[in-house]
Amino acid sequence: MTTALLRIHPDDDMLVALRDLADGETLTHDGDTLTTVGPVAMKHKLALRDAAAGDLLKLYGVTVGRATQPIRRGEAVTTANLEHHTAEVQLGETAAYAWQAPDVSGWAGQTFDGIVRADGRIGTANHWLVFPLVFCENRNIEQLRQAVERPLGYATDELADFTLGLLGEALNAPPRTPARPFPNVDGVRFITHAGGCGGTRADARRLCALLAAYADHPNVAGVTVLSLGCQNAQIAMFKEALAAQNPAFDKPCLIYEQQRWSSEADMMKAVLQDLLKGLAEADQVRRQPVPLSALKIGVKCGGSDGFSGISANPVMGLVSDLVVALGGASVLAEFPELCGVEAELIARCERPEDRRRFVDMMRAFEAQARAVGTSLAENPSPGNIRDGLITDAMKSAGAARKGGGSPIVAVLDYGEAAAKPGLSLLCTPGNDVESVSALVGSGANVVLFSTGLGTPTGNPIVPVLKIASNTPLAQRLPDMIDFDCGPVLAGEPPARLAAQLLALVQQTAGGQYPARAERLRQYDFLFWKRDISL
Repeated sequence: MTTALLRIHPDDDMLVALRDLADGETLTHDGDTLTTVGPVAMKHKLALRDAAAGDLLKLYGVTVGRATQPIRRGEAVTTANLEHHTAEVQLGETAAYAWQAPDVSGWAGQTFDGIVRADGRIGTANHWLVFPLVFCENRNIEQLRQAVERPLGYATDELADFTLGLLGEALNAPPRTPARPFPNVDGVRFITHAGGCGGTRADARRLCALLAAYADHPNVAGVTVLSLGCQNAQIAMFKEALAAQNPAFDKPCLIYEQQRWSSEADMMKAVLQDLLKGLAEADQVRRQPVPLSALKIGVKCGGSDGFSGISANPVMGLVSDLVVALGGASVLAEFPELCGVEAELIARCERPEDRRRFVDMMRAFEAQARAVGTSLAENPSPGNIRDGLITDAMKSAGAARKGGGSPIVAVLDYGEAAAKPGLSLLCTPGNDVESVSALVGSGANVVLFSTGLGTPTGNPIVPVLKIASNTPLAQRLPDMIDFDCGPVLAGEPPARLAAQLLALVQQTAGGQYPARAERLRQYDFLFWKRDISL
């Protein structure tokens, strides 16, 4: 890093410390001299002006907090002297939003090797998916996973082989990976979950809708579904959701209801026999060149730090803009982490009804949080706070930069499909897995996930690329991180890194680059349960 301080926006009342600052250190920034009052940790902020108790402070050009006590110029801004505060959201007439699309002439005519389904939709992988309608079938799903993954060459159990080596039973023997009999099927993927019964019918319907979206996803060739029989999430409810998701759904959908079988063993043998037949059919699919307009990316952050909104998120935002300019789609999630930037997002909505829907959803989310005795202000985790994101508004101001600057074409509720090219907003929690699960349910075929602290989150059917905000993280966790945006902090132009990241997305979508989460077999799925258990 060539400088110690960064001012993100001209209107900001704080500077970002790009390295640890000692007490009494005299620094120069933009011709202005400033002396620190007490130490300031790297990634944290220090006051650019004296602030009285009650003053509102800005970062990224928006209000991110209110001083709870006097803060001196050069003093660290912390949870001890700043609390979460955002500007009040006003709905009204907004000027027409002007966006200068990036130049994508250098990408003209470029393609990736995608999976083209019978209806013309394009995927980035060719998976068979296995899931239960109710948690009672999770053990059977796990039994199927053990019966399929390694025998069909989709997994090695390196830890088990290591243990055998320690015992002297397989010393120096490399893990055995059988030849894959279905080489054009990228994987057989398995979902388990904690839903389907014991809760409200509304939650059961929402779960079925999300599972139907996964079944219909162009990355899925066919599905195997296990049902117990007596649960809330009935087979008929799932079929209804599937018809609503896609009235023309025509993929193999193999459903088994355990309570109708004479024994579990008989059912499981039938499941495996039918699965192998389905895989033989899915293996007939071949990748073929498709335009970059077929990209539909989801953008997400997790394990964020004080550099995420400066390096990784803006680079991802530029990639989002490039994808939109190429005719593709991008989906920005995590409504609790859009708190304080509503005005900017409202101005970018193309349709008045989307502006209203966005505000209504944000208010409903806050009301739901208050109903259980909390608020969106409690979103930042201890790790976020320790690494410089001390209020939800501060975290949100940096998180929103993942969405770039393109107009917003749709505002979606959890589980709704992103059907239009362009940028959509998707109502999800900040929870990493609940959010990524929803992005994929909305149709994302590659997910970009920024992190400053490190997180392993993946998905069963869509590649999740991890983008580091800082180089030390990328060097420390190379098995987890796919791309390093740390060079931005040293002066590398974000646009240059965005072009490199889009190239990686292109390779990932085409099957040439397996994401780190895929290599780790990190296949996470969590359903956002909104109601209580009964």
